[in-house]
Amino acid sequence: MTATQSVTLERVLDAPIDLVWQMWTDPEHFAAWYGPTGASVPVIETDLTVGGTRHFCIEMQTPDGQSRMWFVGEYRVIDPPTRLVYTESMSDPDGNRVSPETMGMPDGHPEVTEVTVELTDADGRTRMVMTHAGIPADSPGAMGWNMALDKLEAHLAPGTGRR
Repeated sequence: MTATQSVTLERVLDAPIDLVWQMWTDPEHFAAWYGPTGASVPVIETDLTVGGTRHFCIEMQTPDGQSRMWFVGEYRVIDPPTRLVYTESMSDPDGNRVSPETMGMPDGHPEVTEVTVELTDADGRTRMVMTHAGIPADSPGAMGWNMALDKLEAHLAPGTGRR
């Protein structure tokens, strides 16, 4: 994939690397921050092993009412607490992959994308680089990631009970 077919975001988070790792790998923590502003994750199931699956639902309020989008993926690399790689595809509630076109995505949207999270210690803080290969840097998905990472920063903020 070319650079135009991926989004890479970098943040330095005011939290230790082990805690940031948990934000990505513990279902309860992940559900607390993932998704664009206003979205929630009412269902998440993970098997945090290489080859294990992740299946979750994002719920959002839309002009037409409430919308649910389901995703399924597979963990490819789990190297605590520095590197996590997983795939992501749209799915039905049972975890069966569905085509992006069926879900209203533009022609050419890949059926499987890949998310890579790289974490490094930065003197007690954490440098995080997240790359989502398969979605363009100028896409709504990239905007959604920025909103999600803003939520992650807020979730890690002192006084939230996450420390």
